[in-house]
Amino acid sequence: VQLQASGGGLVQPGGSLRLSCAAAGYPFGRDTIGWFRQAPGKEREGIACMSGQDRSRKYTDSVKGRFTLSKNNAMETVFLQMNSLEPDDTAVYYCAIGRTRFGCTFVPGDYESWGPGTLVTVSS
Repeated sequence: VQLQASGGGLVQPGGSLRLSCAAAGYPFGRDTIGWFRQAPGKEREGIACMSGQDRSRKYTDSVKGRFTLSKNNAMETVFLQMNSLEPDDTAVYYCAIGRTRFGCTFVPGDYESWGPGTLVTVSS
């Protein structure tokens, strides 16, 4: 599955962006979906995930209340709505899918397919 994330760009602190993740003709189904990010000089970190099996979602503490992961089945697209962006949110953002499971994790090894990433820069 070739995923493609889009929607990144330059935004001022306090602004919003919506990232999209899709793969042509791929419905996601009950896959586990994850969003990760990697800031310069830092390790890749999981920030949001959703189980396609039980629809549970999980967010890392730094983005709770600001980021929302959703899936539009009709559009076969996954979104990450990011509000109240901060300079520390600057990173390359990746979407990933993993096998169907109850719950979801932030372990990169649990995800089999990755998109190439989209850059988000939060700066005034």
